[in-house]
Amino acid sequence: MNVSRRLLFASAFWEVARPRTALNAGHLLIRLTNPAMAFDLRSAADWLHCHNIARQALTDVLGASRCTVVFAHKWHPIGAAIGEPEAESSTPTFHVFGRWDAEPVTPGAQLRLPVQRRVPAAAEELKEYDGGLRAALRRLAAEHEAVARWHFAAMLTSDTAAKCHLADLDPEIASRAPQFKAGAHHTVLAPASGGPGLTPGHLLALAAAVQGLTDRPGVTGLSCVVPDPGTDGLEVHVMGRAAGESVNPMQEFLDLPKVSQALL
Repeated sequence: MNVSRRLLFASAFWEVARPRTALNAGHLLIRLTNPAMAFDLRSAADWLHCHNIARQALTDVLGASRCTVVFAHKWHPIGAAIGEPEAESSTPTFHVFGRWDAEPVTPGAQLRLPVQRRVPAAAEELKEYDGGLRAALRRLAAEHEAVARWHFAAMLTSDTAAKCHLADLDPEIASRAPQFKAGAHHTVLAPASGGPGLTPGHLLALAAAVQGLTDRPGVTGLSCVVPDPGTDGLEVHVMGRAAGESVNPMQEFLDLPKVSQALL
């Protein structure tokens, strides 16, 4: 049964919310508050802020030890939508799946089913956790703001720090073919510098690289998955989509050996 989307935390550009169809208690959204807002450096920094506190809140409340992010670009799930969360709206939205050892059902088990056969988390179960998540998000946001003010004050007195910050604004993004391919248009994007950490500059560069992949022949939209990087480098798996595609690449993606450990 679908429930109304519930706001858990609102920031300057993005918000953290509970989706209408939550696949389990660890399923959250990071959603743009106003679709007219441009994705610039400030918006990218705010997205990272929301993502980081959402991950930590899932850890604090549910014991989540890893998170996977799923999103679409210029694409809405159609038909059975195997491998894809239900579209919430046309507003840019990122699905965050926190994973923990005692979870009663995994997001991958739900996503393997046609959308009509999925069983959303019960409203009573979500209500049990949402109060704690809301409080944790507020607390973490306040702590982050205090740390950000300290770093900003330090940068004002440090030429080196300022130069390092500016150097992060245009990082290189590497594009490669995956070791195991899901569909004909499967590409892996990753910061060339490696490592799991992201800056707002990385996000802007990744957004530009994702947009560029929509220009390929036979591609009208994209489905994207970011498995938890752990101690490895972050990777964005980008699958080209088309209304007339003969194979659903997200269905194939769920069967990839590396990805199944993160999402299933």
